[in-house]
Amino acid sequence: FGFFHGFYAEEKLVGNLVSMSTSERIKAIQKMPETMKKKREIRNKVLKEITKKSRHRSTQLSCCTECLQGTVVSFRRFGNSLSECFHLLQLWHKTLKIIRAEFGTSVLSYFIFLKWLLTFNIFSFLINFSFITIPQFIAAEPNNLSFTGLELLTGAGYFQQTVLYYGFYTNATISKIENGPSYNMQLAYIFTIGIYFVICFLILLFSIAKSFCRNFINPQTYTGNASKLLCTWDFNINNEKAVKLKQKNLSTQIKEDLTEVNREVLNFSVTERVVRIVIHLVSWVASLGTAVAACAGVYFLSINNLKLFVKGHKNDLESQAAMLVLPIVASLLNAFIPFFYSWLGHLERFQTPGHQIYVTITRNIILKISIVGILCYYWLNIVAASESQCWETLVGQDIYRLVLVDFIFCLLGSFFGEFLQRIIGTTVCVNLGLPEFDIGRNVLDLIYAQTLTWIGILFSPLLPGIQMISFSIVFYVKKVSLMMNCQPPRKVWRTAQMTTSFMFLLFFPSFLGVLSVIGVTVWRLKPSEECGPFRGLSSMYDAVSQWIKILENYTASKWVVWIYHNLITSELFFFILSVLVLIFTYLYWQIIEGRKTMTKLLHKQIIN
Repeated sequence: FGFFHGFYAEEKLVGNLVSMSTSERIKAIQKMPETMKKKREIRNKVLKEITKKSRHRSTQLSCCTECLQGTVVSFRRFGNSLSECFHLLQLWHKTLKIIRAEFGTSVLSYFIFLKWLLTFNIFSFLINFSFITIPQFIAAEPNNLSFTGLELLTGAGYFQQTVLYYGFYTNATISKIENGPSYNMQLAYIFTIGIYFVICFLILLFSIAKSFCRNFINPQTYTGNASKLLCTWDFNINNEKAVKLKQKNLSTQIKEDLTEVNREVLNFSVTERVVRIVIHLVSWVASLGTAVAACAGVYFLSINNLKLFVKGHKNDLESQAAMLVLPIVASLLNAFIPFFYSWLGHLERFQTPGHQIYVTITRNIILKISIVGILCYYWLNIVAASESQCWETLVGQDIYRLVLVDFIFCLLGSFFGEFLQRIIGTTVCVNLGLPEFDIGRNVLDLIYAQTLTWIGILFSPLLPGIQMISFSIVFYVKKVSLMMNCQPPRKVWRTAQMTTSFMFLLFFPSFLGVLSVIGVTVWRLKPSEECGPFRGLSSMYDAVSQWIKILENYTASKWVVWIYHNLITSELFFFILSVLVLIFTYLYWQIIEGRKTMTKLLHKQIIN
């Protein structure tokens, strides 16, 4: 009797849904307290009933109309299936879900940032390879140098005569067919690099704004934990592993939210406050002094290293292999000093893990950006004025070695910094326990590597491809090390804003600093006389100026000349553009603040 009663109720429900309009039917199905699987079954039955009724009216409908309706339904189902497949095929989608469930959003933010940087480098590699490297293959001459294998570490020798470095690219106009279309390598090189940095600038601004709105101004932040506890379960999950993963994920999210709500404000006595302030001041003096000493060491080592190279045989592979000393020392400083900063952070005893991570990140960014700044000064003021026949290639080799050695030290850091800590913490000194994943140090390693890649794009156009491979390997190594060696954070805390902070640090000071370095190189420095696409010019930017002079002779290109003289080279235009950007930024900020205030008021009304 119960079976027939349920069958009759379902048939009655289907009949009611058939009589509704399309929008009403969709809303009614969505509001049903059923699983997604059951909802799909009901929807399919409704569609079958509609199809039966439409067949009864087939005398009034033409065959073409029925075919069109069937085609639309088929495409809609195909689109839904395709979107589900793409969602499942997202890069490392399952891995990120596991990391979030096991270690929380604080550790997850590092892997999301790493994935985002990998996507960035894939885009960069495709642009440079398509518009710079492929045309060069047409005009490339055979490489007569022998390959010994040491070039993989030094970047010198055989690689000097390849598309890896600036000096190999021609300054001629490439033409496959006589009297056919030509390809100006000078313009292609400078416009590809320039447009790429403009696109990077826009992508970074958009990503920061989007992440800021999602993580700082998200209305879901104020909906409370009740809705997360009662309304977020997906009843379509029927796999045991997926159920356990979802339970862990939900449990971790609730713990993070409760930590934010139950945060205690500690009250210290006057003596305790004075002691804490003194500890903070001493820690900052020690960290800044260490950064200054590291920069001084890198500067003097780089000068002595260049002297050894210039005095020796310039094309001798062994003398160029001696240049590995500089990147090894720089990587050693970048690897061991952050451990000292982490120890200072534990010594200061911050109230929340977030404060400790942000302070550690600030100290690390000062160290790494200072070292990069010293290296840029060395490249642009000392190497560029040296006796080298092709100083751009020499800079490209230095950056290649820095990127490669930094990658090796990153892998070694996972072994010595996490694996050995696990062995010591579980066998020798059990009180230490398993180590926690150091978010600040690992994030700054990524920003340092990406900064070197951006600087090196002008001198080594294929460097993003190398960084793309290294980031892929780093992701898997860090994931395995995290799962095997690390424990979840002892203090669970919500860190949705961390990814936004990482992107901002990547934008400033990293990206803006790179733009200043590229600007000085393009506008101020004289290119080498015997290599590269800009040989014989007073500056790289002269290629654009000469191109504009040629366009002045063609009537059809007058609009390009007008844009160049009245917009590109006009200080007034950029001043007005900057003012407009500031005005729009201020208005956008006011709108965001208004939305945030309205959301808080709405939340209070709901609670009341």
